[in-house]
Amino acid sequence: MTQPVSDALVFFGATGDLAFKQIFPALQAMIKRGHLDLPIIGIGRSALSKEQFIARARDSIEQHSQLDASAFSQLSAHLQYLSGDYQDDATYQQLKTLLGDAAHPLHYLAIPPEMFENVIKGLAHSGCAKNSRVIVEKPFGRDLASAQALNQVLLQAFPAADIYRIDHYLAKEPVQNLLYFRFANSFLEPLWNRSHIAHVQITMAESFGVQGRGSFYESVGAMRDVIQNHLLQVAALLAMEPPASHHDDAIRDAKLRAFQAMQPLSPAQVVRGQFRGYREEPGVAAESSIETFAALRLNIDNARWAGVPFYIRAGKQMPLTASEIMVTLKKPRQAVFDTTGAGQENYFRFRIGPDALISMGARVKLAGEAMAGEPVELLAQRHPGDEMTPYERLFGDAIQGDAALFARYDSIEAAWRTVMPVLGNCVPLEIYEAHSWGPAAADRLMAADGGWHNPQLTKDSHGGNG
Repeated sequence: MTQPVSDALVFFGATGDLAFKQIFPALQAMIKRGHLDLPIIGIGRSALSKEQFIARARDSIEQHSQLDASAFSQLSAHLQYLSGDYQDDATYQQLKTLLGDAAHPLHYLAIPPEMFENVIKGLAHSGCAKNSRVIVEKPFGRDLASAQALNQVLLQAFPAADIYRIDHYLAKEPVQNLLYFRFANSFLEPLWNRSHIAHVQITMAESFGVQGRGSFYESVGAMRDVIQNHLLQVAALLAMEPPASHHDDAIRDAKLRAFQAMQPLSPAQVVRGQFRGYREEPGVAAESSIETFAALRLNIDNARWAGVPFYIRAGKQMPLTASEIMVTLKKPRQAVFDTTGAGQENYFRFRIGPDALISMGARVKLAGEAMAGEPVELLAQRHPGDEMTPYERLFGDAIQGDAALFARYDSIEAAWRTVMPVLGNCVPLEIYEAHSWGPAAADRLMAADGGWHNPQLTKDSHGGNG
């Protein structure tokens, strides 16, 4: 059935940090491509005039993208601003007036999670939710119970098909390429299983700290901020069985089965760390026990992956900013040639950011009489061109009613079930030095499998992994 196209975009949190860094540049890019031509209503608690709001949008684009005079002029013409309290019914009545004849608005909640329920109920009570869609930012809940409660609140206001749970990581071009590479190349399928793969590593390293958002980070921590969503989603893409088709529901069904095979974590499988100096950040408690680093060993209990550990880590104040996957193959069953020593494995390496690449590690013979070899890497790298940013792609999809790149609720609930046993302080917190690779316990976690692969950037690498 053809989905109706949204004819207005409303975004709550229009004066917030996410809007400033990501949303305004995405909106200009959409207009530049001809993908956006509808009223845009920003809602925030700051008392701004329309002119001040447009000036903020300009500052955002100048700082985080590149201003295009023609596209920005069109964006400015679409922008409206509503200052209001999210708990005040009058705010939603004013919104209803501004929406005018819009028949299928799209509401985007770029606000702290604790405000979701008030806004959803305000949209429902005012009639603004009727025939509309809603995009909810991650994290979706703080735990399993709160995710279930939030889902019920949403379902009381919106049909299930009109609820879009955003995880911008899923719209990254390298993440999409991971899915494509897996199922478009026949040589992978015979290798992609427990018979040939020794272990999988997923690393998301950030060289920066909490960047002035200490009070927000105190409410989430690394496990809730990036592991329960971004990195478990990546693990599901790596682990899922071939979908029945490339239709969005078939792909999400296959991902769900991978999530359901993920075994709940135990404290012995997890390391938590906090970088030295975090507690001096504004908004951070003096005795904070929030983790800025987490590492874990995930088990996926199915016929393809039983016995293959998936090691996942994420941390702030790391030596560099990069997200990378290393899929290490087992050594040859028969040692015809000597391949002992570090760095001798066969592997597939996927870089998600800052630059996208796919590589394969192999061995070739050294020139000479001896049957000795050396490791080489076969590299496929595409320098980024004029690619859509994740938010640009996701807004465009939601406007068209395409949910393929949005997380489905059943998978979100399964991910919460995986991490629930280790949320909170049941795992001891270790302090690590800034610009290190985290606490020593993380190295011990996977010492039996040869240690972590630490991403390394070349001089040509650029940008962040966001």
